[in-house]
Amino acid sequence: MGRIVVISTGGTIASRWQGAGFAAEARGQEVMATAAVPQDTEVEVVDLFSVNSPRLTTDHQLTLLRTVHEVLADPGVDGIVVTHGTDTLEETAFLVDLHHDDPRPVVFTGAQLPMDAADGDGPGNLHDALVTASGARGLGVLVVFDGKVHAARGTVKTQTLAADAFADPSGHRIGDVGFGKVSVLRLPHRPAALPLPELPDAAPRVDMVMHHADGDAVLLDAAVAAGARGLVLVATGAGNATPEIVEAVAAARARGVLVALTTRVAAGPVAEIYTHGGAVDLVAAGAVPTGTLRAGQARIAVLSALLTAEGQERREAALRAVLADAPAVEPVLH
Repeated sequence: MGRIVVISTGGTIASRWQGAGFAAEARGQEVMATAAVPQDTEVEVVDLFSVNSPRLTTDHQLTLLRTVHEVLADPGVDGIVVTHGTDTLEETAFLVDLHHDDPRPVVFTGAQLPMDAADGDGPGNLHDALVTASGARGLGVLVVFDGKVHAARGTVKTQTLAADAFADPSGHRIGDVGFGKVSVLRLPHRPAALPLPELPDAAPRVDMVMHHADGDAVLLDAAVAAGARGLVLVATGAGNATPEIVEAVAAARARGVLVALTTRVAAGPVAEIYTHGGAVDLVAAGAVPTGTLRAGQARIAVLSALLTAEGQERREAALRAVLADAPAVEPVLH
């Protein structure tokens, strides 16, 4: 019999009507009671917190990360399911994945409809997550939604309301769940895990700034002035901005700020093609290109580098290691 621990953190899957809208309220046992438990599976529930995921802080996320490691310290546990709000699920799942070096799966899931909805998707997603946590190993942290299995790395919320809420716009899903089993289609790229960070007295500030037509350096400079130790520049195209932004990035780097470069475009990699403020100049100024990682996960990569390495050079090296390009991987069929 497989032993799965469900860690409940809130989100729509735990939400009820509050008179003016929905909000996370239900505890983990109530959420678990909505789903069918797969045969030969024993479930234990950890009530960690119950909040709407836009309200999550770095402290919440680091507490969850440490809880995952504490649960997996028990060799009798076969896997973990985390129920989580969809708004920031991609960030938390990637954070856990960056520090996950255990073959046992950690599977994130949630819902697009509240728990009392007659046609709610939460019970099915939770069942599929339990199936995945019981039947998949060596794949890292996974996201299971609408019968699909995604690697945490690169997977983002692509639909605000639709049930098929998550995908990797630049890649393919890991597998499918159906008929009580997981079908694995490919193996994910997973760099070496970062060490588990200590819980800081105050989490480092990491901000995101988006470029646009007429964009200037005011917001980027304001983030640095506010004490940001990390920045994510969400550029246009393949990673382009202006000469003024390049100067601001160089000035931030001179002050020890770790800067990552991503794009507001949905799919495709950051690429050093253009100058006159383009990615060629931004990288030369010290920005680290994030490949196909988008803003939320790029921010988590910067945060993890800040938390696990000391000194500017080591932090940049840690960030580059996390962002290493994925090699070509042949599909793996079961």
